[in-house]
Amino acid sequence: MKIVVLAGGLSTERDVSILSGSKIAEALRSKGHKVVLLDVFMGYEEPECDIEALFESQYDFTQNAVIGTEAPDLDAVKKSRKNQSNVFFGDHVLDICRAADIAFLGLHGGEGEDGTVQAALKLHGIKYTGSDQLGCAIAMHKGVTKGVFLNSNVPTPGSRLYKREFMNKGYLDSWTHFPCVVKPCSAGSSVGVQIVADREQFVAAVGAAFRYDDDVLVEEYIKGREFSVGILGGKALPVIEIVPKNGWYDYANKYQAGATEEICPAKLDPELAKKMQAEAEHAFEVLRLKVYGRIDFLLDSKNRFYCLEANNLPGMTPMSLLPQEAAAAGISYPDLCEKIIELSLCK
Repeated sequence: MKIVVLAGGLSTERDVSILSGSKIAEALRSKGHKVVLLDVFMGYEEPECDIEALFESQYDFTQNAVIGTEAPDLDAVKKSRKNQSNVFFGDHVLDICRAADIAFLGLHGGEGEDGTVQAALKLHGIKYTGSDQLGCAIAMHKGVTKGVFLNSNVPTPGSRLYKREFMNKGYLDSWTHFPCVVKPCSAGSSVGVQIVADREQFVAAVGAAFRYDDDVLVEEYIKGREFSVGILGGKALPVIEIVPKNGWYDYANKYQAGATEEICPAKLDPELAKKMQAEAEHAFEVLRLKVYGRIDFLLDSKNRFYCLEANNLPGMTPMSLLPQEAAAAGISYPDLCEKIIELSLCK
């Protein structure tokens, strides 16, 4: 098949996406596919664009992709593009995608994960991997996700949604439970997330979160073990436990080699693991997700688990959780990439 892998973009997870896209392209090439790896925002910036030649040469916009300890400077990324228009898609991206059998979305966060890119590709008649625009929009916004969970009896921590437009002197006084967790509603990879102990820290954290998003979710802090459950074709993969060596599972601990220990299958009572997997499948379904995804959980000292959020385009880097879970189920990384394509072509 001819496949375009789209990566990069303009989200705080840009670097993660580039590494995911690089690994996906490498895996699909090992399976004999003709793969073009494109930065969805930068596009193909050469004056001449011979699309067939790009597939024959297996064009790749990046080499030796790495992830730093902090999110990228997006203003610098914007300034580096030759085409300084306000169009999200880079030069020739849609034309190259139309020439492919499918676009594999190696995107994370922002327009790549909130349904915007999915809707645009659908309107252009381009097949793509993963969930459609509705499921992506629901799952990307943590406040909307929380509402769906509560309405569907998915166990989840208590929370409140705060909106920038309503901010005034007494707006934050309604939250009185400490410690708590402050999260921008549509940022991923724990960017902008803070665990705070008191009101002073809380006010500062909400202000900082509003730098990333107009909506901020404040959540009850649950002390416990962290788990994640990947979903492939609507069915749960083995549960994985996440154990950061220092602090909590923030951006640096997610992507720096050796910073976190992942245990898969997780050391859980088998019945408890089955219940968590069943709840993950339930959450995936009520969020209207398709093909594949990942559901994150916390487990407290009384073995009560809480569903935190969903990821509709999980990371595909060497440190990412979904590939590790697939491997525990006997699915190699290249086979996982092909299975995602197979399921996506059938949706």
